Amino acid sequence: MTSEATPRKYEWLVVIPDLPGVLDKRFIVRPQFIGALLDEVPKDDDPASLKMSGSTLVAVASSREEIMEVLKADPYAKEGVWDLDKVQMWPFKCAFRKP
Repeated sequence: MTSEATPRKYEWLVVIPDLPGVLDKRFIVRPQFIGALLDEVPKDDDPASLKMSGSTLVAVASSREEIMEVLKADPYAKEGVWDLDKVQMWPFKCAFRKP
């Protein structure tokens, strides 16, 4: 009897920049996805005043390739908002968690 071990999963910090000039498209797609990377601290709570330049997220996966497959299926990737050629990701251990 053989059993395949489940690959170990790690936490990854993932940063996905937007393609140039897609802010309007980002707002159209935004209801399907939340989690923007901001260019500056927001002055107010009005979403239209946010200067977004990409997305950042924490993923749990076994490999970079696994994360890229998930990113490719995301609405921002499918609608041409994210620049998948410039994705950055780092495995990490979170030192502090606030529940």
